[in-house]
This record gives sequence, C-alpha cells and structure tokens, in this order.
Amino acid sequence: MEQLSKKICEKKTSKIKVMQFGEGNFLRAFVDWIIQKMNDKGVYDGHVVVVQPMPMGRVADIEKQDGLYTLYLQGIDKGEPVRSHEVIDVLDDFINPFTQYEKYLKYAESEDLEVVISNTTEAGIALDPNDLDFSKCPTSFPGKLLAFLYHRYEYFKGDENRGLCIVPCELIDNNGDELHRVLLELAKRKGYDEKFISWLDKKNYYTSTLVDRIVPGYPRDEIDAIREELKYEDSSIVKGEIFHLWVLKKEAHVQKVFPCDKAGLNVIYADSIKPYKERKVKILNGTHTAIVPVAYLYGIDTVRETIEEKNLGRFAREFIFDEVIPTIDLPQDEMNSFANSVLERYLNPYVRHELMSIALNSISKYKARILKTIHDYLERKKSLPSHALFSLAALILFYRGKRGEENIALKDDAQYLDTFRKLYEKFDKDQNVDALVRAVLKDETMWGEDLTLIPGFEKKVAQYFADQWNLGMVQALKKFLGE
Repeated sequence: MEQLSKKICEKKTSKIKVMQFGEGNFLRAFVDWIIQKMNDKGVYDGHVVVVQPMPMGRVADIEKQDGLYTLYLQGIDKGEPVRSHEVIDVLDDFINPFTQYEKYLKYAESEDLEVVISNTTEAGIALDPNDLDFSKCPTSFPGKLLAFLYHRYEYFKGDENRGLCIVPCELIDNNGDELHRVLLELAKRKGYDEKFISWLDKKNYYTSTLVDRIVPGYPRDEIDAIREELKYEDSSIVKGEIFHLWVLKKEAHVQKVFPCDKAGLNVIYADSIKPYKERKVKILNGTHTAIVPVAYLYGIDTVRETIEEKNLGRFAREFIFDEVIPTIDLPQDEMNSFANSVLERYLNPYVRHELMSIALNSISKYKARILKTIHDYLERKKSLPSHALFSLAALILFYRGKRGEENIALKDDAQYLDTFRKLYEKFDKDQNVDALVRAVLKDETMWGEDLTLIPGFEKKVAQYFADQWNLGMVQALKKFLGE
C-alpha cells in the first residue's frame, strides 16, 4: 500500500500561526484536532509548525507523510457506540531544534506567528538554572522558548505588538502561570536587561489550561484491520476517545487571537480553571479510585464491567451524584452533564481499562482525590458521605493483598505496604477489626491527618470493613445498598 501523503490525500495550506512544542499522540489527537475543526468551521485560518522538544522524537516520520495523519475517535455518544476517522492536515512544517537551531530561531522573525502551544510532560516546565548557553539549542523547554522569545524581541526591536500567546497543556496546576514564572526567573539568571524582561512579562500573554481526553495512541493491536479499511499506510495513526474538554483561563488577547471556543466543541474560556480541575479530579479520577477496591474484591476486573454490573453501577452513580457533585461550585446542569459523560467514558467498548492499572498508588490517590470530598461534604451536609467511607473500608481490605485465594499485586509506597503487612499479620492472629481500622485511620503518614478525630468516621469504616470481611464484598455491598 502507498504511504499517506499529499499524493493520495488533499492537503490544504494556510499561514503558520501556531508553534507547537511536542509531536506526541496527545497533542495530535487533541489540540491539532481542535485546530483542524477551527479551520474547517471558518473561525480560524492558521496552521502549525511542530518543534520536537527532545533529541529523540518523531517529527521526521510525520514530515515524511507531509504532516498528514489519521485520527480515530471511538467511544459512547448519547448512549450509542461511535467510531469515526479523519485525516488531520494542519501540520505544515517540522523542526528538530537540536539539528535545525537556525531554522528554529528564524521562525521568531515570523509576522504570522501568534500562538505557542506545548505539551512537554509535567517535568517540562521546570527551571534549569544552568541552561543558559543559547549559542546552541538549550536543553530545557523554558530555555528553548526563552531563546526564541529573545530572538523575536531583538528582531522586532522590542515591538510591543509582537508578543505571543503562550498556551501550555502540561498536566500541572496553573501551568501558564508556572511557565511565566520560570521564563522570568531564567531571563534574570541569563542577565537580560529590564526592558526585555518587561516585554517578556507584560507583552506576551500567558494562559493556564486544563485538558481532558483519553488518548490510547497508536492502535498496534488493530493495525492490520485499519490498513485494510484505509487502503494506505500511516505510521502516525493515533486513536482517542470521543470525549474532549479544554478549559483555558480567560485572557482577553489569547481569546481574541485563538478563538478555539468558537468551533462548537467542548472548549471553554473560564474565569477560573480551579472548579473544572476539582470537578475532573473529584468525579473522573475520584470515582475511579472509589470503585477499584470495591469492584475488584467483588470479582470484577475492568471499569466497563463495573459500571455495567447492577449493584456496582449503582454504587458508582450514587457516589458521584449524591456525594461528589454537592461539593463542587459549578452549575447543576453542567455538573450533571459532565457526570453523565464520565459514565459514558467508563462504558467505552473500545477501551479495556483494567482496575489494577488504576490501583497503582491507591493510598495517595485516595488522599488526593477523595479525602477533600469527604471534608467538603461534611462541611456542607454536616454528615459523612457513606459511599466514600465504604470505599475506604474496601481499600483497607484490598491492601490485605488477597482476592479469595488469589494474591493481589499491590503496588504502592514501600512504607505503606510494609505497614499493612504488619497490621494484617497481627489481624490474622487476633481478628480485631476495630484495632486494625483504628491503626490505619490514625496513620498520618498515609492520610496527612488522624482520621479518627473526625466524629463518627472510625465507627462507620469499622462497620463497613466488618461487613466486607464477614459477608464478602458481594453481600456487603448488597447490605450497604439495601438490596
């Protein structure tokens, strides 16, 4: 079969207005797809130059296909399985700055360039105080970007209208603010004058973002069938779920120059990203963490099977709608819509999401994702959220490391695993549920606080644990739900 290229697929052209640091699956299945939709719907007229942020990367492979690649989107939409594919054609130029540094800096002279987008991993936005030699390609992403912006400042003689919109997608809190801070610190360490630092600070436009789309990536297990379907070779195929969400903190200039919220997609410019981040962590991630020990000890192995099972599905829905949603300050209709979309994502027939893959580091995940819900619920409702506590009891039982006669491959901080090992050695001798639960809940190294100090907390968890231990998870859950 012939390889995908301009020879067999039409490719539109446009001015290059976006510089993108990163050529990985996520950006191509998310941001580049959004830019494609913006162009297709006439709300934007701009294409992308891709910069490879690491010495090893795939820009050369994508360039061989003239920047064209196939995106498959699969999932549940309005209750029905949906699977579609399209060729994305907005990537027009490619740079490996480690071998093409002059070409990279030349783009700083572009009058068309307006936006910088990045996804260089969570570690990408970090200060390297020694990354100061800009005579060659800097090692760090902030170093590369600072060298680029300084060249732009010099070329345009400090023109206040030549600053760029800087839109990072790295998965860290306040990513735009953090990149802004690191650039300013690096510029000071580099010894740049105050005029440039002021231009860098005030005449470039930084916005923080929250991104959400599951991107499994290259469909290796399906590639033979896909080749037959497409009738061409494509080494850069990428697969993603239907669901997508991009929240950008409002910044007037960025919103004007880059109107990604005008393409009819799930893209929002918001006054604050915080409630959307809280919503994602509490509902999507928190529900994952809540269901894992309950469902796994129930005898289930995947997220989809969990939601499909009558009692487990009910448990998950009640946790979300009765305990989590009341703790988040967003409009009720938005919350319900997001919650239902999460449940659809869980039911995606095209993704097999193993519970044990989510179980990694469950102690810290429970602390980060569910403890805040418990405290917020207690503050607002003046009572304890029972589903969250039933899940915690199941988590304690899960860390015994047994499902029937089967050993559970627990993966967590060695200190936590050692603590549970010792506690269960003692429990196996004395069968004292209260002592076991109390010891776990009092461990501030796990939870950052003594949970036994919350009135009624210890008693409820101990009762749920006793039911799960004595009845088994299936019967204990039925009792909990009043079945």
